[in-house]
Amino acid sequence: MLDAEDVRRIALSMPDTTEKIAWSMPTFRVAGKMFATLPEDETSIAVRCPKVERDELVLAEPDKFWIADHEASFAWVRVRLAVLEDENELRVILADSWRQAAPPRLLEAHPGLGLPVAD
Repeated sequence: MLDAEDVRRIALSMPDTTEKIAWSMPTFRVAGKMFATLPEDETSIAVRCPKVERDELVLAEPDKFWIADHEASFAWVRVRLAVLEDENELRVILADSWRQAAPPRLLEAHPGLGLPVAD
């Protein structure tokens, strides 16, 4: 089962990422902009997700994704770590959130970060 240390290891492996405690929880930032948090008991993560996609994810997989009440008006979604298939799925989710927060210079330098590999 995936845990907070897996989140930390994967998030910090992404370019220009740092960890900072904010609101009494670990947050992960790319070039100073937050892209993931480990809320409360660290059994889930919060990541950036466009609202339309977020709503679709929650409807399609409510056991895996949900929206915290205080984040409902923001483009963030919660992900239950215990329900993720494997480390690769966690990596894809974190990388997608990283790409949403990363500045253009990093996106240009790392165009394929977290994107699925073609067979």
